[in-house]
Amino acid sequence: MYSWILWFHILSFTSWFAVLFYMPRLFVYHAENIDNEGFVKVIKIMEMKIYKYIGVPAMWTTILSGAYLTYELGFNDNSWLYTKILFVLFLVGYFFSMGHYRQKFLKDDCQKSGKFFRVYNEIPTLLLLVVVYLVIFKPF
Repeated sequence: MYSWILWFHILSFTSWFAVLFYMPRLFVYHAENIDNEGFVKVIKIMEMKIYKYIGVPAMWTTILSGAYLTYELGFNDNSWLYTKILFVLFLVGYFFSMGHYRQKFLKDDCQKSGKFFRVYNEIPTLLLLVVVYLVIFKPF
């Protein structure tokens, strides 16, 4: 059963990271084309669909399958696992911050620039590097 859940976990976090990588890119386009009403209308639909229909389910299936894997692995002498969980919590916070910005854009109330979102877009990449490092090398 463990291998099947691991397989599902990998598919889930891959889907979640697709959203974590792509949604801020949509925010860049949204912020830089705020005066183009037709474009903004389309981008708002894209933001809603990717967040609600892909991101939310992928995040929850990643968390639930990860919780099962953590339970099976156990907490004995796995300090790297505590650190990984901490960085996953940062990813969850980042995901909810994307929801916050999506709502701001939906209300035409987001004052952040395309440049801000270009930098914001790099955060999940850095977190992914740390999480994968922890899983592969188990440094602690």
